[in-house]
Amino acid sequence: MFLDTPLYRCEALEPVLGCTVSVKLETANPVRSFKARGTEVVASLLAEQGPSAVVCASAGNLGQALAWSGRGRGLDVTVVASRFATAAKLDRIRALEARLELVDGDHESARERAAAIARHHGIRLLEDSLDIETCEGAATIGLELVETVPSFDAVLVALGGGALATGVGHVVKAMAPAVEVICVQPLGAPAMTHSWHRRRVVTTDSADTIADGVAGRYPIPAVLDDLLLVADDAVLVREASITAGMRMLLEHAGLVVEPSAALGVAAVLEDRDRFAGRHVVTIVCGSNVDVDAYHRWVGAAPQHGA
Repeated sequence: MFLDTPLYRCEALEPVLGCTVSVKLETANPVRSFKARGTEVVASLLAEQGPSAVVCASAGNLGQALAWSGRGRGLDVTVVASRFATAAKLDRIRALEARLELVDGDHESARERAAAIARHHGIRLLEDSLDIETCEGAATIGLELVETVPSFDAVLVALGGGALATGVGHVVKAMAPAVEVICVQPLGAPAMTHSWHRRRVVTTDSADTIADGVAGRYPIPAVLDDLLLVADDAVLVREASITAGMRMLLEHAGLVVEPSAALGVAAVLEDRDRFAGRHVVTIVCGSNVDVDAYHRWVGAAPQHGA
């Protein structure tokens, strides 16, 4: 139920973006994000070992996916998240019967706490983007793209920890090397993009963006090495462009998306000339939002000129 998600040309978006647009809809599943492609692999392997426990740090979507995959297999799942994470994501993790531990800091604090729990209890730590299963899950998206779309010029991928970008990137570069793999990150959370451009890990003291799913500050060195092999470019976009992208996906595609899922559209908005007349695929990677916050973002003054 997580594979073969809808992939279609969205002609209604094309006049406002100035290019051919195909949408890969990774929200049409029980956890409303692509993350379960990886957690299904992890949970299946752990379940084969008998009663087992696993812990992860999450901004929300990985935790939901791991809780969903683990619940059906009898796994003991612990999710560590920032208490400032999106409330709707935290509520869903609880509803899926995982143990949820909140920390006072940001996602990097959650990563440290999850690692400590794993060491103390001797259980599996699932590290998003570093553990190969999370990247293999994302790679199945790349397979579906190249097998379904006759030809496209670029794929726009939200860049956070790197699992989605490296997983999709490896497949696309292997099977359709002429396609540009363009990673997109918010200007307020630029660590991985700066790292890609400088070819070394660059950390930031803070992250300030509504795109909570990609708001990391400490890139993982091994993931950066992987990203350098497959990404053709990494770009940063403004918050106004992200909200404009969310609004366009609602108005022209009927899609309610979280900020991270609008990064691809935001990238086109900020550099229309680059994409003019080309066929672009954007991966709509998640739709878990607080309703009140969503209304604030999409109800703001239109930013079509962003």
